[in-house]
Amino acid sequence: MKDELKPKHYEIIRAKHPAYIEAVENLGKAVHGCGPLDSKTLLLIQLGAAAASHSEGSVLSHARRALKAGASLDEIYHALIGLTSTIGFPTVAAAMSWVRKALDED
Repeated sequence: MKDELKPKHYEIIRAKHPAYIEAVENLGKAVHGCGPLDSKTLLLIQLGAAAASHSEGSVLSHARRALKAGASLDEIYHALIGLTSTIGFPTVAAAMSWVRKALDED
């Protein structure tokens, strides 16, 4: 993940626990490199999991990273809308509002 995509709290954790963050980042690299899915697809899947777990920070991180990996905004919203029958409209609407707000600020 590029530094401009990392939230302040991530950098605080990195400063206090650098070995931990290094392990987390290495796990992410291993996950992305161990199978046939391209980075964009995997990030869209992770975006869906982040939305399902109600994690605003993770939703924003995965949405931004998916954009950097070549996903369009329409693909990001479609990935979220596709979750409606699984996680419910309120959760999907919340995730979409987080993405919209963050991207408007960027």
